[in-house]
Parts: sequence; structure tokens; C-alpha cells
Amino acid sequence: MEHFFLSSVPIDASASGSILVDDGAGAYVTFEGWVRDKNEDRPVEFLEYEAYWPLAQKEGERIVQEAFERFGIRGARCVHRVGKLQLGDMAVWVGVTAEHRDAAFNACRYIIDQTKARVPIWKREHFADGTKSWTNAKNNLVSPP
Repeated sequence: MEHFFLSSVPIDASASGSILVDDGAGAYVTFEGWVRDKNEDRPVEFLEYEAYWPLAQKEGERIVQEAFERFGIRGARCVHRVGKLQLGDMAVWVGVTAEHRDAAFNACRYIIDQTKARVPIWKREHFADGTKSWTNAKNNLVSPP
């Protein structure tokens, strides 16, 4: 079963979460990352996300599997958008189920933090002044396209 996904269409958090329903879980934790209107006090108009799909899928899946092993969770799923996103759009969604809340919270944080650090997904911010800039590229395994 796959647990990490790239999506070129808006993320359906409800549908993603429904897959994690589990009578043995006592905790369900989610994280949603949204496109905000500024970065470092500079107005942002929109974002573009690009990914190296084969490696992103493989590394994302590895991260979720690590979360299962480290935290003893029952279920997990991570969905990251690619393409053009407008202000307020959901860029990433993570959901985790576990028997207890500590494991669910810790695994959810681990998945989003490791995804941002290791998965080759690049964010290009388009600013109101017409400039654009790649961000978060320094931590990824390969350079942006």
C-alpha cells in the first residue's frame, strides 16, 4: 500500500483522512500546509511546486515507512501538491493514526519535517513586485529543474 502521493489537483483532506479510519486507533492527527500571502515580509501572489516524481515518490514513501517503524503508528498518508497554487490553496496534507496521541503527533511532525528536508520538491514563489525565487532547494537531493 502506498502512503506518499504527489498530486496535480487540489488535495481532498476528507477523502485522504477517510482512508485512515481504524477502530484500533485512539488518535488521529493531521497537518495542512497552505499557501500564505507573504514570505519574509514580501507579498506573494502565487506559488509553483515542481518535483522529480520518481525520486520524490520513493523518498516520500521511505519517510512514511520510517515513521511507522519509529513511532509504532497504525496508519499514515502524505499528499503534496505540484503545479501552480493560489493563496489559501493546500500545498501539503499529512494524516496519522495511532493507538495514542503522542505517537500520532510525533509521527505527523516527523513526516512533514522530513518531507520538507529530503523529498525533491521545489517551491518557486512569485512575488507581487514581479520577481520570483526558488526556496527550500538547498536541502533537497538534487537541484531544481
